[in-house]
Amino acid sequence: MARSDLLLSLVSAGAAGDQQKVRTATEALIAEERAKNHNILADKIEKALSSVPVSSSALLKSKRVSGEDKEAVLEIEPQIQLDQLMLTLPAYESGRQLIEEHVRADVLRSHGYEPRHRVLLSGPPGNGKTSFAEAIAEALAVPFFLVRYDALIGSYLGETNTRLRRLFDYVRTRPCVLFFDEFDAIGKERGDTHETGEIKRVVSFLLMQLDQLPSYVVTIAATNHAELLDKAVWRRFQMRIGFPAPSNSQVKGFLENITSHWPNKPKVSMATISRTLNSSSFSEVRDFCQNVRRRQILGLGELSVDESLRIELDLWKSRIVPRDIDGDGFEQTPLEGRSR
Repeated sequence: MARSDLLLSLVSAGAAGDQQKVRTATEALIAEERAKNHNILADKIEKALSSVPVSSSALLKSKRVSGEDKEAVLEIEPQIQLDQLMLTLPAYESGRQLIEEHVRADVLRSHGYEPRHRVLLSGPPGNGKTSFAEAIAEALAVPFFLVRYDALIGSYLGETNTRLRRLFDYVRTRPCVLFFDEFDAIGKERGDTHETGEIKRVVSFLLMQLDQLPSYVVTIAATNHAELLDKAVWRRFQMRIGFPAPSNSQVKGFLENITSHWPNKPKVSMATISRTLNSSSFSEVRDFCQNVRRRQILGLGELSVDESLRIELDLWKSRIVPRDIDGDGFEQTPLEGRSR
């Protein structure tokens, strides 16, 4: 049985003669039934909608989903939970609010509101943007779709827009979380004189498609270079959440959480390690801890966790890092003592 809020929305839209709302509510109803594997009923509703001249809809133009329609997305089974992430309070509260709005969407719709469904995440790499998007999908129990740019960006005129259309046609058929990583790759500033006219057309088309997505498709875009995004792109996103680099205290807490699951707790303090790993992302800290455990495991009991830590810390201090100045190349320098 369809949700009561969708039926009420459909009836009220029909009574008011709101064609756009009729189409949106009906598409939400179709997606709801397909999510329950009620494909026969969904097909009948889709056929009924296509026989009525409501408005043009990408959903009606594509009766069946083909492999070509979904080639630009990679479906990942969400496993990460929001409470497992090390987030700033604003990011955590924003995520919790977003989940509540979709879980209780019927309450919002009964008052004439839709849950927010376009979210922009901004911050340096390795600090939880992708994990945050996956956690939202896990909490809502919907598919998590990661956009594949290699299958989306075409080399011929108009090819990228065609693939974008197929992508949006596919994702709007069911409730899901659609995640664009490195969003600045296709959402660039149209005023940039170095960009071609093709990129500008892609951005314009992308904005139009984002506007037309129904609220049951949660679109999350992440970028490491927010300054490169087109100004109109910012306006499309109802929630904008920052993911800054972690402080030393946050790294210390992250280390304590990871090492608490180790069979042997290190003697060296986590505060000391966090100072050595200064200016690191959460991803880098996790990789460091995994390297310590790998070295200890392969030592077959002859290497203590503290000795393994000492070796990895020495290697960390001499690792290759990107230069902090403009230009090409890399420099090999200890990370400790570098300015943030």
